[in-house]
Amino acid sequence: MVFSSNPLSLSVPEAVFESWLRDSGYIEVLDRRTSTSTATTSSSAAAAGDGASAAAATATATATGFLVSSFSGIVTILSLFTFNPFSKLSTDDFSGQTPSWTIAFFGSFDSYSFPASPSQARLRVHENVKRYARNYASLFILFFACTLYQMPIALFGLIASLALWDVFKFCSEKWDLDRYPLTQQCFVRVGQCVGAIILMCSNVQMALFCALAISYAALILHTAFRKLTPAKQRTRGRWK
Repeated sequence: MVFSSNPLSLSVPEAVFESWLRDSGYIEVLDRRTSTSTATTSSSAAAAGDGASAAAATATATATGFLVSSFSGIVTILSLFTFNPFSKLSTDDFSGQTPSWTIAFFGSFDSYSFPASPSQARLRVHENVKRYARNYASLFILFFACTLYQMPIALFGLIASLALWDVFKFCSEKWDLDRYPLTQQCFVRVGQCVGAIILMCSNVQMALFCALAISYAALILHTAFRKLTPAKQRTRGRWK
């Protein structure tokens, strides 16, 4: 979709305009606009280089363009670690239905492209995190389960810790510890200490750290390279 130029649009703050695009289901317009402007700049530079008469000048321009492109790509990748990808995430993003894994989440080969600038990468990350929050949560659970499978001691420690709390709950109900708050608090503190010791000795924290690291890396790469797609499905009759 192409918007005609409007002088009045200059008075609209960028945050308000982005919010309107997101609410209207046209947030992908910003992604396409950034890619288009970058492609136009690259094409202009290439055309200027073709007009050079000397082969040495053309080679120099090509090498310079390659270095600039490489440096820009490195800056874009490093910029992914300079902001919080969950800053715009809310609890409402987990309340909807899980997007399709094949069509919506993974998509096709054409659904991915290298972000043209740090601002485009930031836009993609923030928007895709909101859209696929339930998918990323499921991936974290999957990675954590795989990590525990590779670390049987950690799996045993986690199960033992959960079993300890079930035993405590059973004993609390059987002995009616609610009538003795001080005794109940003592049991809670002892249970917490024992549970923490079990988790530390079985390296559950290491399994959790590995799952978090892998999940975060997968999230950053997917959100940055995944193109923004229309958030709302539009019927053909609407565009006729």
